[in-house]
Amino acid sequence: MTTTTSSTFRIGGDLEVGRLGFGAMHLPTEPGDAREAAVAVARRAVELGVTLIDTAYMYGGGANEELLAEALYPYADGLLVTTKIGLERSESSGEWELNGRPEVLRAQVDKALRRLRMERIELLQLHRIDPATPLADQLGALRDLRDEGKVGRIGLSEVTVDELDRARQIVDIASVQNRYNLLDREHEPVLAACEAAGIAFLPWRTVAWGTSGDRAEIAAVAAELDATPTQVVLAWLLGHSPVMLPIPGTARVAHLEENVAAGGLRLSSGQRVRLDGLSKPG
Repeated sequence: MTTTTSSTFRIGGDLEVGRLGFGAMHLPTEPGDAREAAVAVARRAVELGVTLIDTAYMYGGGANEELLAEALYPYADGLLVTTKIGLERSESSGEWELNGRPEVLRAQVDKALRRLRMERIELLQLHRIDPATPLADQLGALRDLRDEGKVGRIGLSEVTVDELDRARQIVDIASVQNRYNLLDREHEPVLAACEAAGIAFLPWRTVAWGTSGDRAEIAAVAAELDATPTQVVLAWLLGHSPVMLPIPGTARVAHLEENVAAGGLRLSSGQRVRLDGLSKPG
């Protein structure tokens, strides 16, 4: 017996994407051969059928968004490029800091639209909730941008169950992007809340290794399936919840192709039980 799940998910109930996406954070943006290779990776992702690509203003201060536009514009039908806002560089330290003030969020959306060459960002995620700004002000600004047509759907990142509940009282939430993988399930309660509400859950840091014993178990399952350990942990994610939309990232075409192939890997019920038993390493 094998575990089977749908290969697609409707974000916000209507925006259909393939469940195995691509995280663009690792793509180099500096001029030269590395940038050309990054463009090739983004284009190959679309060729392979990836329809969900994740970026953020924080990734190079918008340079990652510009790279994706260079590589993919005009965008293929059905391709969703989602971005995140709510962080800005400190002028004094150069470090990234939370800033959820409405005027900052609005300005970041306008700049993202120009960099991505879009008229509307179909899924916009708040990179982090800013504790120094009332949540109602942050999400109210995003709701206004949605009502103006600049944003299609609103998501959150790195939130707790309580924060998600409070946010949903202010505006519809279409997605949550939290750190999560086979060996790090700290946000399992958030995943459960998303599943109950039909909210897309986009795990980042989808692959992480633990103790040698954990690695041995994953490697054993990989050998049984003639797959790689990375493919096994991605397949586990896809089978763990129907709202799970992993976004593994890479700067290499070969690794991208390996990740995408994980979408066709099926774990038996026994293999899944063995992997379910692995816990976050201490």
